[in-house]
Amino acid sequence: MGASLGNAASNRTEVLWASDGRSAATRERAELAGLTDAGDLVTLCEQCEIVISVCPPDASLALAQSIAAQSFTGIFVDANAISPSTAEQIRSTVEDGGASFVDGGIIGPPARSHGTTRLYLAGDSSPRVAEIFAGSTLAAVALSADSPAASTLKMCYAAYTKGSSALLIAIRALARGRGVEGPLLDEWGLSIPGLEQRSKSSAVNNAPKAWRFAGEMEEIAATFDAASLPAGFHLAAAEVYRRLSSFKNITEPELDAVLEAVITER
Repeated sequence: MGASLGNAASNRTEVLWASDGRSAATRERAELAGLTDAGDLVTLCEQCEIVISVCPPDASLALAQSIAAQSFTGIFVDANAISPSTAEQIRSTVEDGGASFVDGGIIGPPARSHGTTRLYLAGDSSPRVAEIFAGSTLAAVALSADSPAASTLKMCYAAYTKGSSALLIAIRALARGRGVEGPLLDEWGLSIPGLEQRSKSSAVNNAPKAWRFAGEMEEIAATFDAASLPAGFHLAAAEVYRRLSSFKNITEPELDAVLEAVITER
């Protein structure tokens, strides 16, 4: 996702990234995206006017702290799947370090083609950030509301998409574990056509990414809790995805293996 955002911005500005401590696969993606390697975070903060953070939710605050430690005075965009409360923590962190803060939320897959992916932005500098993506494969939308509106929107959206996928995976695992998967699939075929395939796609397509979805579900749960709404739906979804963490980067895993991993608590 980060490489695709960088590539989308590269038609209007030079885009830097920091390779220090990153994997060979990450380096390859950055090179293919046409990004310029700044080497380390210190150099990146010295040379960039805008820093966009795209990382797993549970790493977002630590990254913001690292940026603030460099006394970065440009615009810091947090585009991670985080709760409004986490966004406010990050805002306070980077503003204390001297930066301006823009709250962001990405909806859609990596921005490789037009019309698939949107970056929602909230904050005074949102129009400036949106400008660098004009005419690219990424649609940047500056919301009229203040921070953390973009993070709130992302939480609401993912609460359904990834939350409902986790629910379907858990239901399919329950039916298999209790010996009624065949009859359930027959009933779905009669009363909810297409749900069998959707449950399979949810399992096979999400398992390789589940290692980072667990943290996102916890952020969503915190968002619900802060609004005095039940958080248990997404805490359970976090556990489903946590049980699938061993499938990280495994392309098209077998459905049987995915369901077994959910059934067998580790």
